[in-house]
Amino acid sequence: MASGEAFYGLIPEEDWNTPDYINETKYNESLEDFVERDIIYGGSRSYRNMCHFNSGFFFRQKLLASYDYYFRVEPGVEYYCDFQMDPFRLMRENGKKYGFVISLLEYPETIPTLWNTVEDFLHEYPTSQHPNSAVGFITTKEPIGPDSLVTDSELPYNLCHFWSNFEIGDLNFFRSDRYLDYFNYLSRSGGFYYERWGDAPVHSIAASLLLDRNEIMHFEDIGYTHTPFFTFPDSASMRIGKRCLVPEERKNIDILPHSCLPRWWKYGSGKRFTREYFHENEYI
Repeated sequence: MASGEAFYGLIPEEDWNTPDYINETKYNESLEDFVERDIIYGGSRSYRNMCHFNSGFFFRQKLLASYDYYFRVEPGVEYYCDFQMDPFRLMRENGKKYGFVISLLEYPETIPTLWNTVEDFLHEYPTSQHPNSAVGFITTKEPIGPDSLVTDSELPYNLCHFWSNFEIGDLNFFRSDRYLDYFNYLSRSGGFYYERWGDAPVHSIAASLLLDRNEIMHFEDIGYTHTPFFTFPDSASMRIGKRCLVPEERKNIDILPHSCLPRWWKYGSGKRFTREYFHENEYI
């Protein structure tokens, strides 16, 4: 259902299919290896195409050419609370370029060389990283809270990422030269196919490095689930005010051990309630 006019489009084959520069023999060997190791979506070609498309091509579609913002909605997701604001207006008036609801750890088996490739990119494009970036969010590893999980990876990347099945973002960030340079560098390395790089860590690392940390927003008052994780306002009064219908047996991932949200509060833009943005702009 849509409250207004809806438009539909077909993704061009050249935007979706595996690029010509991917070595088919190496790709097939990688698929077999991932299947043998029972890595999630390890044997799926379509999943890799999807992650590659969502990392580098969704914002180039003609259907989106007249828009400045996008809201990613996946099949099967649920929203437990009323939206009492226009998220696009909120982001525009507060200078936000990327919004998320859940942050957690990535599967390390799917991205063994991603961070090394990112470091190579930064070496070749040394001015890409924003001087007030959220690099600490994706590189610090000390425990935050009594039950937080800490990755034992030898790489600087701590595996924290924004779960990209929910995203509200500024399309012009992804259309920018700095993001396109970043994506093209990653794509040419072949890691989307020879490994199984997801668009979530690719988007998250880009946002954390290329944006000002204050341009990234956590929507703390949105009740949301994409199997198997749930997030919703912890405040009972907020749940009442937003008319949330949260199943009683569900646990809020925000403060569970595998959540990276406490690390975002410390090394990102801090902890701030969405209501504060409303009051500043007087449109609630």
